[in-house]
This record gives sequence, structure tokens and C-alpha cells, in this order.
Amino acid sequence: MDKHGMIILQDNLKRAEELAEEFERTGKFTVLGKSDDGEEGIRLLASTRAEFCVFDVIMQNLDGLGFLDKIKSMGLTVKTTVFSSLSSEEVIEACIAKGADFYVAKPCPPETLVKRVSDLFLSGANKITESAGRKGPSLDEKISKIFISVGIPPHIKGYSYLREGIKLAVESPEVINNITKKLYPMIGEKYSTSPSKVERAIRHAIEVAWARGRINNINDLFGVQTYLAGEKPTNGEFIALIADKMLLEGA
Repeated sequence: MDKHGMIILQDNLKRAEELAEEFERTGKFTVLGKSDDGEEGIRLLASTRAEFCVFDVIMQNLDGLGFLDKIKSMGLTVKTTVFSSLSSEEVIEACIAKGADFYVAKPCPPETLVKRVSDLFLSGANKITESAGRKGPSLDEKISKIFISVGIPPHIKGYSYLREGIKLAVESPEVINNITKKLYPMIGEKYSTSPSKVERAIRHAIEVAWARGRINNINDLFGVQTYLAGEKPTNGEFIALIADKMLLEGA
């Protein structure tokens, strides 16, 4: 199996080294460079042409936002994951607006970060390879960007369960008609948990988005005034809406 080249940049070198060990332990990645310096990170990306980069917002000489600007101005092609303790909505939105593909807030165990990066990017890469002529962001990337836009934070359990539910609804739209007896058990089986815990975690994720007042962002996604401030969709309605959007966009 070919390994995927990666650069790891963190607010201190020790943390970068710990993450590097965790990524290499999977056998899927080879770390081509690690640093606590954003300028050095740009030099590493330019010289190695790594496929992936995990970086912090806080770094020496060049912070994460400046780092993303440099990547864009230099035309570097790399999948980026922000891993930072700065997790305010403003910081997350600024990173995504500047081109970050994914955002994981600390504290988060290294093994969880590795799993999320693998699930998001490697499964997406495989699907793109298997789909003749398919280009553009993977389904996981599209869903993750929607979640960030509507205010569902990556560190809560419902984030992963909800994303899996949308993917299942895209692959088999009829599953949305049997959400309790079919969809929740399928998600629970993948994550080794019960259907009732899946249901509660997804409901909590939606409640978090509504509590953050992102109604305008949600309505903008669907191009119509789908919800008013006092309204909130059921789990099934929310999953179906995003799955339908993905299908219309050719997911």
C-alpha cells in the first residue's frame, strides 16, 4: 500500500512529533516534515509536495491564517486539517473561508484526529479513484463544510453520527423512511454504540446548530426560507435535506 506524504505543524515541536508518531503508526502515512514554524511549514510543503498537512492556528513566524494565504498564493495543492485549541466560531469560519478542508478542535486525542483525517480524506480519495471521471471535493468534505457553516462542531459525537447518516441516505435514499429501525442501527453498528445513543447525539448536534443562531446559513444552503428562528427540524428532516442537496449536486 502506498503511503501518503504528510507535513505536521503545531504550536510546539513536541506535540508535532507526537502526532507524527500517531499518523505513521497507522501505516497509511509517512511524515515528510514537522515543525512549530509556519514559514518553515511552507518551505516543507514546497520542497516535499506532501499530500496532507495538519497545522495549528498558533505557530511561530507565520500563523495558521497566514499559512493558508501562502498556500493559495503559491498554488500549492494539499489537503489541510486545522488542529488547534483556538476553536471560536470566528476562527473556524476564517480558516474554512481561506481554504482549510477540515477543522478539529483541541482537546482531541491524537488517535481520534488520525481516524477523522483517514475517514475524511482517504475514503474520499478512494471513491474519487473508483468513480470514472469524477472530480472535486469528496462527499465527506462537502458534508463537513456544511456542518461548519451551520455551526455543528467537530468534537461532539453527533457530528460523526450525523455525517454517517447523510452518507447512508445519499447511497440509499430509501433508508430515510425507516430511520429508527434501519438508519440508527446501521450507524450504531459502525461506531459500536446503541441506536438510542445515536438518535440522542444527532438530535443534540442539531440543537447546538440552532442554539448558535445559524438559521440564515441553513436557509442559504437550501436556497429557500426553509426554517424560521423558532423552528427546528427533526433528525430525519435534517438528514434528508442535506442528502437531497448532495444528490442534486451529483454526490
